[in-house]
Amino acid sequence: MKKSRLYPFERNRYFYGKLLTVRDFESEQKYFNDKRRLLNRLLFGSGVLSGMQVVAVDDKTISVEMGVAIDNSGREVVIPAPVTLKLSMIEGFTNNEYKKNVYLNVAYDEKGKEPVHSIGNSAVRSDEVSEYNRVLESYRLFIDEEAPEPSAFEFVRYFEDVVTLYERGGVRITQRMPKYVQAGEVVEVKLVVEKTLQTPRIAFEYDFQASGFQPVGMKGHTISFAEPGDGQDTEYTLTYQVKAPLEAGSFAELSVSGSAAKLVIGDAVTPIDNSVKHRIEVLDEDIASRVLKDWHNRSLETAVDGSADQSICLAKISLMQMGPTYMIEKVDQVPFEQYIDSLSLQQRLSQSSQGAALHKFFTNAEAQDLEYDAKPSLQVDYHPERNEFDFKLGIPRPQHLKDEIATGRLEVALESISKTGGSFFSRGKKNYVSDEIKHGLGDGHVTVIVGFEETDETASGSSAKKKVYYGQSDVFKGTEYEQDIPKVSLGTIVYPEKGSFRIGMKLQGDSESTASVIAVRWWAFKSLGGLSDGAAEAGIAAAMAEAASGMEEE
Repeated sequence: MKKSRLYPFERNRYFYGKLLTVRDFESEQKYFNDKRRLLNRLLFGSGVLSGMQVVAVDDKTISVEMGVAIDNSGREVVIPAPVTLKLSMIEGFTNNEYKKNVYLNVAYDEKGKEPVHSIGNSAVRSDEVSEYNRVLESYRLFIDEEAPEPSAFEFVRYFEDVVTLYERGGVRITQRMPKYVQAGEVVEVKLVVEKTLQTPRIAFEYDFQASGFQPVGMKGHTISFAEPGDGQDTEYTLTYQVKAPLEAGSFAELSVSGSAAKLVIGDAVTPIDNSVKHRIEVLDEDIASRVLKDWHNRSLETAVDGSADQSICLAKISLMQMGPTYMIEKVDQVPFEQYIDSLSLQQRLSQSSQGAALHKFFTNAEAQDLEYDAKPSLQVDYHPERNEFDFKLGIPRPQHLKDEIATGRLEVALESISKTGGSFFSRGKKNYVSDEIKHGLGDGHVTVIVGFEETDETASGSSAKKKVYYGQSDVFKGTEYEQDIPKVSLGTIVYPEKGSFRIGMKLQGDSESTASVIAVRWWAFKSLGGLSDGAAEAGIAAAMAEAASGMEEE
């Protein structure tokens, strides 16, 4: 149908003796109808006011509840009573291609009612002629197997910029992003792939060019989509983020060239002929204020622009193929949000939201252990669909000194004092070097500390006590703690590549001693992973004390 014209308005002027014809009475009705519909269109827009819920009764039947809506021409669409219909009996339903999704629409419709005999027409015609005595303002339900264009909805045109990358053979690929952005804002770009159920799997890849926009959270400008192997959906959405320029008052562009895009349907590579471009204005004002400004500045022709047969989509009905037939899988109510809200409800909602946060973000945090010598790490993932951040913190484990320490005992026999009048090492030598000792800490640098170990022989049983002398033992000479072994100096040689070391001893002069054996206690420590000297010494001392305590208990 052609576009409806609701203005200018013209009404009857009555006077005594005026001859009234059909034209006069029709213009009387048209005057009031058109004025009401114009106000409906401008004040409320189009959509469902109340009711009209669609419910699946069984696998092949739906029920539409009673309700009221206003179409794009301002006409009231009323369903006065619930109606139950077989899906296959609704106008427009063919399902020859099993398209998975079908769309149930309602539209305004007029029907004649009460046929009566027309006296005037019978005067000029010999056969009997009937006319309808009433016009019933009714509705019609019909099925559309193609989703409407996103730009067909008025609210989309004011908020979003939508471009079509490809549309052919049951496949439509569109890209959507906000019509306006604020300076420095991160905005979301949506790639929407729509297809029929019988269409083979789709893979789509393209490079976008950005002038002013900067990609966020991605490397390069390549976007790739591949339908899952077990995919049973007919609509997929892929999102990515770009950041707007920091300077307001300009335009930023994001374009896709057909030559830089590759579409594969099944095994066939499908060429893309057209190139598209988003040209987005960067604002320094509030976006809502700019949208209202556009709304107020629109022309009357634009405000009432709408075809007389434009319908309202009540439901998206998902079908499941069952051999040669189908069954209803799911019903989504008013999938394109074509609702009309009460002005009083909107006012109360705006009052209740005053003072509330405009943006809320949620966080999840998780900590994981790293090796003690690794660097701390932080990984942050943002999920824009639910305003959620995931933080993953990697913390190096503390170094466990128990795992990096080893100890042992070496005994060296002394010859009898009566042979030489003094104590000395075997075979008359004053130097002694041990064989290689494996410390058990593996390859690498170690620190070896050695000391003389002495057991108090005067005590017996469990009361026997061990003492270990480190450093210059002669500081205890003349005291009750003086050691009963010759004066000997100690040294060590470490072999980092072998994981071993040697202990060397040298007798310092003659010394009287009743000991026949020199017992040496050694401690080996692995590298302490970059600790400061003070921290390393403290760690060694603590480890030695704990290990010595354990040795005494044994």
